Amino acid sequence: MSKSTSILFFARKTTKLKNGESPIFVRITIDGQRLDISLKRSIDSKHWDSKKGKCKGNSLKAKENNRYIQHMNEKILKLINDLEIQEELNCKNLKACLNQEKDEHSIIGIFKKHNDRCEKRVGIDMAEGTLERYSTCLKHTQEFIKKQYHLNDLPLSKINHQFICDFEHYFRTERKCSTNTTSKYLKNFKKITNWALANEWMRSDPFAKIKFKMEKIDKEYLDDEELDRLINKKFEIRRLDVIKDLYLFCCFTGLAFSDVKSLNQEHIITGIDGNKWIKSKRQKTKIEFEVPLFNIPKAILSKYKDDPICQIQQKLLPVPSNQKMNAYLKEIADLCGINKNLSTHSARHTFATTVTLGNNLNIKAISKMMGHTNTKMTENYARASEKLISNEMNKIQGVYQYG
Repeated sequence: MSKSTSILFFARKTTKLKNGESPIFVRITIDGQRLDISLKRSIDSKHWDSKKGKCKGNSLKAKENNRYIQHMNEKILKLINDLEIQEELNCKNLKACLNQEKDEHSIIGIFKKHNDRCEKRVGIDMAEGTLERYSTCLKHTQEFIKKQYHLNDLPLSKINHQFICDFEHYFRTERKCSTNTTSKYLKNFKKITNWALANEWMRSDPFAKIKFKMEKIDKEYLDDEELDRLINKKFEIRRLDVIKDLYLFCCFTGLAFSDVKSLNQEHIITGIDGNKWIKSKRQKTKIEFEVPLFNIPKAILSKYKDDPICQIQQKLLPVPSNQKMNAYLKEIADLCGINKNLSTHSARHTFATTVTLGNNLNIKAISKMMGHTNTKMTENYARASEKLISNEMNKIQGVYQYG
């Protein structure tokens, strides 16, 4: 036999808080037994509608309070239904369930905990750029929850398939993100939900029926003419001259931004040919790579050997933040008349496509220099340029005759 239950939300007008407002409570009655629970929220008593059990008006506070009241009402009704099915419905059991709900993990809470753990691993088994991506994804998650739910956080139980769909829509519409950028953010977010699933903080995977789509795009790189233009361009402004040198160093070594930033004297060795080489492990993957140094990168290292920043940091090059470098590269591209979106990553593509593959270097050698585990990965960087196609087609020039 079902029990008689009622739920009443009320403002305790006889009690005044320090802010002069009345605390909001919910009163649950089960077969005559009464349970009063504070919602940890308050309202000016004159703005409380006793008949409707909610706040009056359209103020931001009234809206937020009413949303929370609705949320609590739904939660209490569900708990009452669950306990009634189990034939364990009473005020004591309901209160215990509500207290357990209070202790539930929240998505922002565990996201911050995850990022704090990542921060301690930077330089050990995690690159600084990885932490930066997680930090940016956390920021977007907080902004989305604030906009979509008008709350600062959500319990993990609310992170479901619909949440992910709405989150994807937010990236595509509000943030104007491309398909690939959206997918990357969602993959970062999935790492957090996977962590929650592994710890049994979540009951079901919100990504269970979601597939990520990645569009194949042509990455920017400099061709021979653009590379020569950059090499020969003189800059009077030191910050631009430094960024130019750093970019060229990446173009002629294939190093990623994080690898250049961490480069120190220990990474310079003498190779079997008697020349200087860079030998290290990639910050991102920990895969070993080896690159011989020829005239341009050697000249750049020599130029900065006495640089005060390098001496203080005990690094070989004065590398700024990735954001600053990319911003200055846009300025450099404009000054050089290069109509391409230069970034630290485009230098790595230039090394693979123009500097190495464009000069007929063996793909396996390129793969080893770039720290790839297979040539398939290298092919994503190194593409057949017009120069390479022309050189290859010249090999059959004259082989076939007509007429």
